[in-house]
Parts: sequence; structure tokens; C-alpha cells
Amino acid sequence: MDVATGKEEGDAGRFARADEMFTRAWRNALPDLRRRALRLANGRLDAAEDLLSDTAVKALLFMRRSPEAMTDPQGFLFVVLRHVFLDTVRRRRGGEPLDRQHEAHDVDTVADQGMTALQRAELSDQMERVVAAVAALTREQRRLFGYRFVEELPYPVIANLLSINQPLVRKRVELLRKRLRLALVAE
Repeated sequence: MDVATGKEEGDAGRFARADEMFTRAWRNALPDLRRRALRLANGRLDAAEDLLSDTAVKALLFMRRSPEAMTDPQGFLFVVLRHVFLDTVRRRRGGEPLDRQHEAHDVDTVADQGMTALQRAELSDQMERVVAAVAALTREQRRLFGYRFVEELPYPVIANLLSINQPLVRKRVELLRKRLRLALVAE
């Protein structure tokens, strides 16, 4: 057996396991995902369906890439839905600050079921501080934040999108991390 064939068979098996994990999680979470998407889309069915289809694609691709990272596939689907929604809002508003009414994060959908009420409250408080810290960033910093931490783009792609060199992108990301850390500690 040659190395290429073994790798392809390994990838096929990994993809099959990831596909099965995705399918099971999707079927179980779909009613709640649909309700959440409708709420995020302000009741517009077509916009909610767009959010769901983008969520499905992104979640499946990630699960195929890193199936071993999945500890809560259903919770992960809600996280992806949230990211897809935020990306949509950013694109629609051209990078303006996000609508604060949509920033309330339902921790119960992504939190581990074994968390205590105190842990959930702490997580919710931390999420609110992160949202406030990101909202306080400049438009350019939010754009960089979105590219690096929401879309998880690699540094070369970000450098190309911003028309700057990679070392400068890395430095700006480093400074952004420091600024967010300081903002979270200061509160």
C-alpha cells in the first residue's frame, strides 16, 4: 500500500466519522437552531435559512478538519450560528458597531450541561466584558479582530486583505490581544 493511498483512506475514515458526528448533532439541534436563527433574523424566514445553511457548511468543514476537537458538537453548532450571524451583520453594516440588542449571549446553549449556576454566571459576565471590549475597539481594530478571531484567517490572507505586510499584521494582532486583555482585567 502506498503512502498516498493510506492517507486518502485515513482522510476518508476521518471525514466519515466527522460527517456522522455532524449529522447526528445537526438533527438533534435543528429545531433549536431554527428558532435561534429566526430570532437573530428578526423573524425573516429567508434570512434565517441563509444563516442555517452557512452554519451547516462552516460547522461541517471545521468538524472535518478537527473532529478530535469536538467535545460538544451541538453546542458548537450554536457557536458557529452566532459567528455566521455576526459576520452577516458586519458585512451589512460595513464594519460599524454591532447592534447591542443582539449581543446578549445565551450561555445555556454553549455551556457544558455540568456547569453550576455560579460558573454560568461567571461565563456570562466574561462574555459581556468581551463584547464590551470589542465594541470599544476602533473600526480598523474590529475588522482585524473579525479576520483573525472570528473568521480565523491566516496571517498571509489578512495581510493581503489589509494591503500590509505580515509582520505588521502580527504586531497589530499582538497589540490587539494586549488591549483586550487589559480591558478585561480593568473591569
